[in-house]
Amino acid sequence: MKRCSDLLLALLASLFLAGPILFVALLVRLTSRGPALYWSDRVGRHNVIFRMPKFRSMRVGTPAVATHLLADPKVYLTPIGSFLRKSSLDELPQLWSILRGDMSFVGPRPALFNQEDLIALRTEQGVHALVPGLTGWAQVNGRDELPIPDKVKLDAEYLHRRSLVFDIRILWLTFVKVMRRDGVAH
Repeated sequence: MKRCSDLLLALLASLFLAGPILFVALLVRLTSRGPALYWSDRVGRHNVIFRMPKFRSMRVGTPAVATHLLADPKVYLTPIGSFLRKSSLDELPQLWSILRGDMSFVGPRPALFNQEDLIALRTEQGVHALVPGLTGWAQVNGRDELPIPDKVKLDAEYLHRRSLVFDIRILWLTFVKVMRRDGVAH
């Protein structure tokens, strides 16, 4: 049921957002050197690595680590990178990952391949069995501001509370947070 709703919603969103997606891609290309998309190796269901696209908000050559691990993340941002991140427009290409089945609309955010501490804690809690999401319970409860153990606790809570109603609540809270630009550190 969840996969069918993800497919239908991703198809509708792709059609509805095709214009803005093309516009953002063009803006990224015009404002910085390099491709519009950045393909990141991420950890999916059962810790299988998949390639997740995002609009590139960081300069070419930025180290492939979580943003909070960079000494000064702001120096790596493209001219429109901060706006893309705060508005979450950098996430739009992940509709492709949802269509492919690598991601869902709601689930734990996919870890970077090298976030070993996060991967280990999620595996320990059984969270690795979930399909990662465009948004999740941890996202709406702190996003970039949460320490990893707190994120995993919220991911584990989602694992045990999963339901259509809970997913709809998380999607609504995500919309509200994005509109307010809450919880974005960079």
